[in-house]
Amino acid sequence: MPTRAPVAVLGIFVADLAFKAPRLPVMGETILGQGFKDGPGGKGSNQAIAAARAGADVRMITRIGRDTFGEMAQKAWAADGIDTSAVSIDDTLPTGAAFIFVSTTTGDNAIIVEPGAAANLSPADVAAAEAIIAGSKVLVAQFEQPVETAIAGLALARQRGVITILNPAPAVPADPAIYTLCDYVTPNETEAATLTGLKVETEVDALAAAKALVAMGARNALITLGEKGAFLHGEVGTAMIPAFKVANVVDTTGAGDAFNGGFATALAEGKSPLDAIRFANATAALSVQKPGTAPSMPMRAEIEALLRA
Repeated sequence: MPTRAPVAVLGIFVADLAFKAPRLPVMGETILGQGFKDGPGGKGSNQAIAAARAGADVRMITRIGRDTFGEMAQKAWAADGIDTSAVSIDDTLPTGAAFIFVSTTTGDNAIIVEPGAAANLSPADVAAAEAIIAGSKVLVAQFEQPVETAIAGLALARQRGVITILNPAPAVPADPAIYTLCDYVTPNETEAATLTGLKVETEVDALAAAKALVAMGARNALITLGEKGAFLHGEVGTAMIPAFKVANVVDTTGAGDAFNGGFATALAEGKSPLDAIRFANATAALSVQKPGTAPSMPMRAEIEALLRA
């Protein structure tokens, strides 16, 4: 494996509280579940763990509370060797949490996120982490944190010549100027549709949405299309990169985070965009074969084995 390439992740941690059932209850109804599990989550943290297991030297920038869920975060990061020198402890708010519904019939999911202490993640936290960001090859940000904080992080990274990835999830209204700070914007089809106002169901649709994101200022748009793969359009070219076939999908909850963590790692190592996407597709394909979010992120050896196969 190459020397571990430095990747900074600006985002949030939440404790995932995952419930399995055939369907969601309607208002006023109680139904029996078919499984429950808690564990580390939050897009930023998930992507950091995915990148670390994929082979990157990861630095996490976030805020957590001084509580049991905060302890869960620190244990998870320590287990995967993630640098937490830019993680602040907030004494006024609890660590965030997420309610995750997982369908026992399809494996699909629906999520409610409460950022908790990470709602206080600010441009000042970004400024304090300037040396960490400047010393990284890639910075990854999302929209679970305050948008102005994501903008500050992407702007600082761009100033320092660091590759910038914005995973615009959840899709929320944002100053269009944020896209001019992005080397890659990586929405899934639902997020791409929300951000552009265009349906994204086919490869032709994906091209139209990707062109719209590039027109907003992104250097490249990389739209993930689930089991179909990922569609790339922008300065580095236009291509559809097929997904790896998965016979048994267990849980899709962390697939997008696995993809982004794998993609950031591969770019940080100097892989070409197309090779980096293939690496990301392999990371995501392995993640959906295991339950949970952070626990489902594959190790480097598993990714390389799938790529060889």
